[in-house]
Amino acid sequence: MKKDIHPTNYRKVIFQDLSNGDQFMTKSCAPTADKVTWEDGNEYPLIKMEISSTSHPFFTGKMKFVDTAGRIDKFNKKFGSSKFANKEKS
Repeated sequence: MKKDIHPTNYRKVIFQDLSNGDQFMTKSCAPTADKVTWEDGNEYPLIKMEISSTSHPFFTGKMKFVDTAGRIDKFNKKFGSSKFANKEKS
């Protein structure tokens, strides 16, 4: 393994699945400004994510409808006036 290429700032963090509210603790070096108090009474950095193994259909075996309308509107608002946008209205 090459020396001095891996991060050294690993710490315990809490990951929160926003789709179902589940939380789990693991180590990470991902930056975050949020903090949360864990079951042991200590405060840890909080990393929020849209989907995890506790809500992904592959792991749960249940299909789930994800509302993408907000994402599409956000994309169109951001890139709708670019030179690649479809200018024709139907």
